[in-house]
Amino acid sequence: MSKVLMKGNEALGEAAIRAGCVHFFGYPITPQTEIPEYLCKRLPEVGGVFLQAESEVAAIHMVYGAAGAGVRCMTSSSSPGISLMAEGMSYIAACELPCVVINMMRAGPGLGGILPAQSDYFQATRGHGHGDYQCIVLAPASVQEAVDLMTLAFDLAEKYRNPVMVCADGMIGQMMEPVEFRTEGRGPPMAENDWALTGCEGRPRRIVNSLHLAPEQNFACNVRLKEKYDRAAREEVRFEVYGDERPDLLVVAFGTMARISKSAIDDLRREGRRVGLFRPITLNPWPYARCRAAMDAMPVGAKVLDVEMSMGQMIYDVKLAAEGTRAIEFFGKAGGLVPSPDEVAERIRALLP
Repeated sequence: MSKVLMKGNEALGEAAIRAGCVHFFGYPITPQTEIPEYLCKRLPEVGGVFLQAESEVAAIHMVYGAAGAGVRCMTSSSSPGISLMAEGMSYIAACELPCVVINMMRAGPGLGGILPAQSDYFQATRGHGHGDYQCIVLAPASVQEAVDLMTLAFDLAEKYRNPVMVCADGMIGQMMEPVEFRTEGRGPPMAENDWALTGCEGRPRRIVNSLHLAPEQNFACNVRLKEKYDRAAREEVRFEVYGDERPDLLVVAFGTMARISKSAIDDLRREGRRVGLFRPITLNPWPYARCRAAMDAMPVGAKVLDVEMSMGQMIYDVKLAAEGTRAIEFFGKAGGLVPSPDEVAERIRALLP
């Protein structure tokens, strides 16, 4: 199968179609606008539907409706736009409907800037709307991985009947790389189900609802959701370990910063330094046990360095994995500044014994 050179955003759009997405609702915002721009042309060509909503608030509620009708659907946005989708995301999760949301993270807070950042980590992994709900969150580190994760995103959304967020940054969305599409044409339609609202002629009526006025019913809904999230935590963690198996320092990073950290680690290993990388691919569920195992393989007293394009958000999950057994250091930049491999390597050298 041949590779084709594509911009990250456009490759994500094509990957969504090949995963079986037939409905897209969204609103333009930099640095993800090429996703809806690409899909507005491609979806009609494959019999799908593209609709530019009047706002991000409208877009996520259109997704809510399409997901309730049982079709593969998605939206995409960037940081402030994702914030506007919070209420709709909570409704979708409470109603147990499958959908995919792409967030091409930009710098913040507020309007911030259009350059890449990773400062939406809390927003993505902590359920940024109201109530006890969670999103499954996937974090690609390259355009190819972003393409591959789109199929997984739709599959997980249907398996768990839950929103799945593909959380990248503007650099992945804007860079061009050769990609290989491992599925030909459109993927399978959503499987037959017993919950979609397709008209009740000839069958009992179905109700998709998140309103539970009786506290016992609301509690039962929360318990059911929690059991689902716990099952995902057991079955869906994905990660990568890179570099030395028994490093004198372990870097933990995700997405673009993991990729940059790999370059720094390669340089340091050529110097004879023992450095490793742990990269979570699922930001939620987070691979706590696997990260802890990577830490336990280190010599006594060896440190862990959390590297992010933020002021430090994933570091709390790294500390949870360590459970006080390791000193956790932090290196990061925010506001659209991207640490270079040389800067990461310099920080690692300063921490090595």
